[in-house]
Amino acid sequence: MLILVTNDDGIHSHGIQTLAKRLIPLGQVVVAPDRERSAVGHSLTLHSPLRAEQISPDWFAVDGTPTDCVNLGIHGLLAARPDLVVSGINRGGNMGDDITYSGTVSAAMEATLMGVPAFAVSLEGESFQAEDFRVAADFAADLAERLLNRRLPPDTFLNVNVPARQVRGVRLTRQGRRRYGDVVVENIDPRGRKYYWLGGGELGFQDLEGTDFHAVCRGYISVTPLHLDLTNYRSFETLVRWDLQESHPEPSAEG
Repeated sequence: MLILVTNDDGIHSHGIQTLAKRLIPLGQVVVAPDRERSAVGHSLTLHSPLRAEQISPDWFAVDGTPTDCVNLGIHGLLAARPDLVVSGINRGGNMGDDITYSGTVSAAMEATLMGVPAFAVSLEGESFQAEDFRVAADFAADLAERLLNRRLPPDTFLNVNVPARQVRGVRLTRQGRRRYGDVVVENIDPRGRKYYWLGGGELGFQDLEGTDFHAVCRGYISVTPLHLDLTNYRSFETLVRWDLQESHPEPSAEG
């Protein structure tokens, strides 16, 4: 078996080092950014070349995004197509609306687009100890073994969040929602010019039962199945009443 391991915290981060070592018995190759690439989302490098440096056997540092790493790993660096992609362990949770920004989650999404089973794993907490990453890595290894022997539903990947404290169990969850506040900080630099710092405010989550945040907040590992189809099917009933076709009618056969 071959597992491609990646992340967005960089190839030298403690999370990916711990995860990769735990996955060695299952077979792994690490292809990860050469530095931190947090919050880059699903960005792909299209206007400059990528460079991949082999820093040790089966370890490649790429000067690109997590999505670049997965794409390059599958289509260029690896001698064989991976059986699974595991992204993490991210330093900090990726729950609720945060998954739209997360490079960690986007790497798993990219693998799914390429037809390779995948999951992302993140560690939620304010301070992190080595033991916390080991707990997350143990769960990731168990989940990886399950996915190597079972099929996920089509176009589905998993988003895993592990609490950085005593784990009470595992829950299957849905994506939660954030409570947004003032997240832009405005200040003046020494030369009198304004600058802005994004993400400066304190953000919380809606504490809704069954969500990823609700589970992790109570000490449970959250496993959220995500899929590639972003269509809001419930909106069709409303939008069909807008009669969009009337504003741009189809050309007649004669025209």
